[in-house]
Amino acid sequence: MKKYLIAIFLISSAILFSSCEELYSSVGTVKYIGLEGGFWGIIGDDGKKYDPINLPDEFKAEDLKVYFEYKIAEDQISFHMWGQLIEITKIRKI
Repeated sequence: MKKYLIAIFLISSAILFSSCEELYSSVGTVKYIGLEGGFWGIIGDDGKKYDPINLPDEFKAEDLKVYFEYKIAEDQISFHMWGQLIEITKIRKI
């Protein structure tokens, strides 16, 4: 019985931790990208391109410098074909 409970605990823990998504942070500049009908993206200070699926309207301003935290939007698709598709979890103006 003890081994059975330990096995259930280990399996439950593996499922719980495998569903945790890793968070990242970066600093960049908001840009309007004139491709595919136009959309807002962020170009990181490190040169990486980010395609946010949920950029708040108040941050949709050309050349706005921002700090943002995000997770990779792995279960999403986009026709933009520009940058890493991300979901912003926190954002602020710099």
